[in-house]
Amino acid sequence: MTRVEGSSPLGQELMSSVGTAWMRAPYPALVVDPTGALVEINAQAARLFPAAGRGVPLAEVAPDWLVEGHRRAAVAGDDAGGPVRGRHEQWTLEAYATLGAHGQVVWWLVDDTHRELAETALRNEQERTGFLAEASNRLLASLNPERCMEVAVELASQFLADAAVLVSPTSGRRHPLSLCAGGEVQHRTLRIDPADVPGLREALQGFPPVPSRWIDPSALPEWALPDGFSGPVGSVVVTPLPGHGVPAGALILLRRGDHAAFDTSEEVFARVFAARAGAALSAARLYMEQSSITATLMEDLLPPLLRRVHGVEFAGSYRAAQDTERVGGDFYDVHPGAAPHEKTLAVLGDVCGKGLEAAVLTGKIRSTLQALLPLAGDHQHLLRLLNGTLLNSRHTRFTTLVLASVLRQENTTHLWLTSAGHPLPLIVRQDGTVEEARTAGTLIGVLPDVKSVTAEVDLRPGETCLLFTDGVTEARGGPLDDVMFGDARLRAALAECAGMPAEAVVERIHMLVAEWIGDNRHDDIAVMAITAPRTTHLTAVDGHTAGRYTA
Repeated sequence: MTRVEGSSPLGQELMSSVGTAWMRAPYPALVVDPTGALVEINAQAARLFPAAGRGVPLAEVAPDWLVEGHRRAAVAGDDAGGPVRGRHEQWTLEAYATLGAHGQVVWWLVDDTHRELAETALRNEQERTGFLAEASNRLLASLNPERCMEVAVELASQFLADAAVLVSPTSGRRHPLSLCAGGEVQHRTLRIDPADVPGLREALQGFPPVPSRWIDPSALPEWALPDGFSGPVGSVVVTPLPGHGVPAGALILLRRGDHAAFDTSEEVFARVFAARAGAALSAARLYMEQSSITATLMEDLLPPLLRRVHGVEFAGSYRAAQDTERVGGDFYDVHPGAAPHEKTLAVLGDVCGKGLEAAVLTGKIRSTLQALLPLAGDHQHLLRLLNGTLLNSRHTRFTTLVLASVLRQENTTHLWLTSAGHPLPLIVRQDGTVEEARTAGTLIGVLPDVKSVTAEVDLRPGETCLLFTDGVTEARGGPLDDVMFGDARLRAALAECAGMPAEAVVERIHMLVAEWIGDNRHDDIAVMAITAPRTTHLTAVDGHTAGRYTA
């Protein structure tokens, strides 16, 4: 604030200058005496305050904030502070005071409306940008579609409207709905007619939304109102949820009748939010669909759960090369014979490579072997057919495997073992002696002709044949973290398993190899045990005594 003293020549000259210039000022200007009465006003101020005139009290023509500012200026003088600011009709004004002689105050008014509007718009955009950032983080935090729908209606009901309803594309003849009125999210699956809400059918098909003013709020169906939404609906916005290639649904926003209707900028912002919600929801649904497909395919790629077949124990253990993966290039299968007098075919193999690509070829080999089961009695013929299949495949990988045909007769389990470039099976006898099956053969999928030698082995009760992949013997670890587990350690471990059930043998070998590896990297590991069980029959079966198994 500037004080102009009329008692000094400089003050009188300045007041004289002001008196001739303020009438031509482009801004409204008023001269007010200490009592609050108007002394002079210029043309700009007269247009702003039509009732103003000489001698008229300022309080009768000016807003209260200007009257209070004049009172403080007249009393405080130089200590009155900076300009005062407030609203007058549709304008935002700033008023600057200059003190003149005899306590008069000259008020200069500046129109600040546009700056205030710009600042308000900037704040709104900053708030909206912050909201969109938070919304994106929360929407993308989960790949569960139902949770994503919950977050979308929660955010919409908190920041965009009084209530929100998310309508998902039809599931059969029903539409999944998520509704929220600022409280707990409700989930419903209803048979609805989208035509009951103007623009909803089009939004579900991905078409642009209809303007809010075209929707009659009083005509909304009952299903579109969340529980807990009180009062009549005042305005409605329906906007699509764009997805990845296909619409992800539609969002209905509701405001109560006592709240302001949606304006154009709010409708546009609702579409921006809906685009982000639709993208997140579409990604969650795509992830769930892919997860379901993966789980279905994985069922055929994962090693099966082995069990006793026709009096012979089978057990297996598998560990992928990567702890984050469930499948890889090692595999095993057991195909029971149709009757006890028919051979059961067991297969354990190792496809070149790791991970999903190797697992795909593994699945193909397992399917081919299952199709060739009628030829399982002739290992050489079966291997030739499998070799031809792999040579004609687009895959350039090869595989090694071992076939075991198993037939139990009385107290002896007969095995026919054929290796195709695979580590030779080991047999542990009742006394702990470990033998190597005398079989050999070329690997599958490389040469046009394959050759193999089949070994015949008999197992007495308590004896086991162990099939394994090179991931066991080549597992590196130990005290120096770079020593292979090796054949000698495997044989020693197997000798300790004499007389154990098949499941115990597999568990023991797997545990020792895992301890040896520690946290080191390793190849896929697969182990299968074929055991002639010690127990063969019950000595007491009269239904009264417990009975006992004997060899």
